[in-house]
Amino acid sequence: MSELSPEEQWKVEHARMHAKHRGHEAMHAEMVLILIATLVVAQLLLVQWKQRHPRSYNMVTLFQMWVVPLYFTVKLHWWRFLVIWILFSAVTAFVTFRATRKPLVQTTPRLVYKWFLLIYKISYATGIVGYMAVMFTLFGLNLLFKIKPEDAMDFGISLLFYGLYYGVLERDFAEMCADYMASTIGFYSESGMPTKHLSDSVCAVCGQQIFVDVSEEGIIENTYRLSCNHVFHEFCIRGWCIVGKKQTCPYCKEKVDLKRMFSNPWERPHVMYGQLLDWLRYLVAWQPVIIGLVQGINYILGLE
Repeated sequence: MSELSPEEQWKVEHARMHAKHRGHEAMHAEMVLILIATLVVAQLLLVQWKQRHPRSYNMVTLFQMWVVPLYFTVKLHWWRFLVIWILFSAVTAFVTFRATRKPLVQTTPRLVYKWFLLIYKISYATGIVGYMAVMFTLFGLNLLFKIKPEDAMDFGISLLFYGLYYGVLERDFAEMCADYMASTIGFYSESGMPTKHLSDSVCAVCGQQIFVDVSEEGIIENTYRLSCNHVFHEFCIRGWCIVGKKQTCPYCKEKVDLKRMFSNPWERPHVMYGQLLDWLRYLVAWQPVIIGLVQGINYILGLE
């Protein structure tokens, strides 16, 4: 084998694999049926869980999104990813700690939204660059820069993974922090009426004055009025809707018209990008669990 070329070695290994599995067609068909049945049943159960108990579903999904890639990172010795994961986890843990404190410090909502908005923009840009690198490699444009196809593809896929993974993780943590902060302030609750009356001069997201006099302390910022006539700091409501994945008014829960709110065409893809991240969350958090379940079933039934 050592005297053969890599292509010849691959052909020999391929022939050995076919010889090993010859006559196992019925077993392979059974394994495929188990895989399809498990995927269908798991999807139905996850949909029911999400509809009936969304809070526990989101918490478990967030935990898996945070832990599952770490397992493969340590196992495969991806130290670069591990370093970035540790830095992200450390800062996010501090921000989450600040967001869950009672009473809530007035500067905390702005700190939370700034951090997660920064990660949101970085992950969005990283994902776009990774996607472009993959496309350039598929069209052979990497040859113009004398870059090997495998190196260019590895670079693009790595950036795409970084952007999508941290984009999903950031949005889940941001949503959790947004719920805690808004509930602590008292103008928002996941179910039921607000516990405090909203004054016209107070922002329901951060709980601070919207309009302040020269002698008063406060944040001077552009405001935005929703279709329900409630007014908020522009930065707060953008963080609430884009970063926190909320599409309702923080006070009265009326549906927010995102197309009307984000009239700039350069901002609309961000909303679509958030929908893409929601779809990918299933692949990252639950797909490895389902595949492990399928392998366990095959092992119990003696299928190899």
